[in-house]
Amino acid sequence: MALVFFAKAFGGAYMKSSITQIERRFDIPSSLIGVIDGSFEMGNLLVIAFVSYFGAKLHRPRLIAIGCVIMATGSYLIALPHFLQGPYKYETSVSHSISVNSSESALPCHSNHSLSEDETPDVETRTAGSSLWIYVFLGNMLRGIGETPIMPLGVSYLDDFSREENTPFYLACIHTVGILGPMFGFMLGSYLAKIYVDIGSVDLDGVTINYKDSRWVGAWWLGFIVTGTIIMLSSIPFWFLPKSLPKQGEEESQSKSTELATVAEQGNFLPEENQDHEEKEKPVTFQELAKDFVPSLRRLFKNTIFTLMILTYLVSVNGFIGMITFKPKFLEQVYGQSASKAIFLIGILNLPAVALGIITGGFVLKRFKLGVIGAARVAFAASVGSLCLLSIQVFISCDNAEVAGLTVSYQGDTQVSYNQQTLLSQCNMGCSCSMKHWDPVCAYNGMTYASPCLAGCQTSTGTGREMVFHNCTCVGEMKSPAMNMSAVLGQCPRKTDCDRIFKIYMALSVTGSFISACGGTPGYIVMLRSIQPDLKALALGMQTLIVRTLGGIPPPIYFGALIDRTCLKWGTKQCGGRGACRLYDANAFRYVLTCCAFKAIFPYFKKHTSIYLFIFRGLCPQYEATSSTHILA
Repeated sequence: MALVFFAKAFGGAYMKSSITQIERRFDIPSSLIGVIDGSFEMGNLLVIAFVSYFGAKLHRPRLIAIGCVIMATGSYLIALPHFLQGPYKYETSVSHSISVNSSESALPCHSNHSLSEDETPDVETRTAGSSLWIYVFLGNMLRGIGETPIMPLGVSYLDDFSREENTPFYLACIHTVGILGPMFGFMLGSYLAKIYVDIGSVDLDGVTINYKDSRWVGAWWLGFIVTGTIIMLSSIPFWFLPKSLPKQGEEESQSKSTELATVAEQGNFLPEENQDHEEKEKPVTFQELAKDFVPSLRRLFKNTIFTLMILTYLVSVNGFIGMITFKPKFLEQVYGQSASKAIFLIGILNLPAVALGIITGGFVLKRFKLGVIGAARVAFAASVGSLCLLSIQVFISCDNAEVAGLTVSYQGDTQVSYNQQTLLSQCNMGCSCSMKHWDPVCAYNGMTYASPCLAGCQTSTGTGREMVFHNCTCVGEMKSPAMNMSAVLGQCPRKTDCDRIFKIYMALSVTGSFISACGGTPGYIVMLRSIQPDLKALALGMQTLIVRTLGGIPPPIYFGALIDRTCLKWGTKQCGGRGACRLYDANAFRYVLTCCAFKAIFPYFKKHTSIYLFIFRGLCPQYEATSSTHILA
C-alpha cells in the first residue's frame, strides 16, 4: 500500500514538474496547458461516485490493482506523442535544421538568411505534432480515473483487517512514504529538464540552445515511462491479495474470519445478520435513501461553520493549485532561474516545508491537548502568518530582463511599451529581419537582442552552441558602447543582485509554505467537530466533490489565461501560427501570480476570522458541548 501511495504521488508531482516542458514541446499557451493539467480531476470525478458506492462491495485489492494499471496506461499514453512526432524543431533565424554542423559562417544580417514573414513550411513540417497534445489530455484523464480507488478502498481495506490500535501507525507510515513521492517526482523532473528531448536520435553538437533557454525542451516523455512502470509494478501484489483477510490478532477459524470480514466490507450497503442467525433486517430502499438525502443536505449546509470551512478550503486550494502549477515558470521568468533549477528547489525546499507544517500542526494539537477553540486559534494564526508573508513577496522581485526593443530601447536608457515596430531600429533597418522569431543573443555590453539579425550582426564564427556573432551594429547604439561588438547565443544573465533577491524570496516562500501548512490539520479538526455524527460521511463526501470540482479544475485554466496576458514575445510555430510564450513581463507576471494567490489567501484569512469568532462567542450551539473536548489524536 505504501508503494502505491508513493507511486501515485510520484507520478502526480512529475506531471506538475513537466508542465513547462509540455507547453514548449506542443507550442501551446498557458491557458491550454491549464486545461490539460485539470483533466486529472475531470477523470477522477467521472468515476468517484461509482467507486465510492460499489467499491466496498467488490474485490477491493483487485480494484486497486486495476486502478494502478489504468494510471500506468495513462502515463504511457502521455509519452506516446514523442514517438509520433518528428524531431523537435525550435525556432531560430540562424539555421532551420538542428542537425546542421557546417563550418560555413552564417551571415545573419542578410535577407537570404532570415526567414521571410510570408515563408510557408512544407506539408511534412506543418503536420508534425499538430494537435498531439490531445494524447496528453486523455492520458492525464486516465491517470485521474485510475487514482480514484486507491485512497478510499486502500485505507478501508487496511482498517478492516488490522488491529484498531495499529491502524494509526500503518496510516502514518503510508502517508510518510507518500510524502516522499512528490519530492522524488520534482527531482526527476529537474534532472530530465536538463536532458534534450530528442536524446539519442539527433546530433547534439548541432543543437544551438542549452537548458537555460526558453526554447529548450527536456526529455519530459521519459519521466512518464518511468512513473508508469513504477505504478504498474506497484499493482502486482494486489492481484494476489484475497477479498478479505483474517482480523489481525484473532484466533477464530478461517471461515468465521472470512464471514466477519465480509460483513465488515458490506457495511451499510447490505443487511447484516446477527450471530444467532435471526431474521434479517429489512434493507433500506433507494427511495428511502433518496428521500432522506435532500433534508440531510439542507441540514449540512445550514451549519455555518461547515459552510465557511468549505469556502475556506475552496479558495485556499484555488490559490495553492494555481501557484504550484505555474511556480516553476514563475521562478524562471521573474528570477532568471533555469526550469531545471526551479523544479529542483520546489521539490527539495517547498514540499518538505509543507509536509513538516502538516505534521507540526497535528503535533501542536496533541501536545497541548487543544480543543476546538484551540484548533481554531492555531488555524487563524497560520492564516494570518501566511497572509503577511505573501503580501511581502509581492514586493520581492528582480527587474525585467533587458531585451532591446522589448523591455528597453536599443540605447538601453528607457523602458519601452512593446509593439512589433519597437524591435526595429536604425541599426538593423537594412537587414530584412523577421520580427516574429525568437533566437536571442547576448552582446558583450550585457544587452539581450531578440535575434542576431535584429542585433545587426554581420558575420559569425563557430558552429552549434559555440557560434559567435561579430560586427553587431546595434551594440554600438548603447549610450556607453562596448569595445567588443560581438554577441553569443542565448539570453544574458540577470544582474548580480537578482541572486540575492531570489534567496530572500525563497526564504519567504518556504517559511510561508510551512506556516500555511501548520493550519491544515487544525482546520480539518474544526470542520469535523462542527458536524453531527450522522452527517459526517456526507460532509466529507461533499467536501471532496466541491473542492475537487471547483478547486482542482478551474485554477490552472484561469491562472494560465491571466499569465498569457503578461507575455511580451510569443514563439512561432513551424506552420506560422502563435506558439508558446518565450518572454514574459516579469513585473506583470509577478503581480498576476502573487495577487491571484493573495486573493485566495485573503478570503481564507477572513473566513478563518469568521469561524474563530463564531466559535469564540458561542454562536454555534454544537460547540458548547465540544469546546472543552480535547483532541487526543
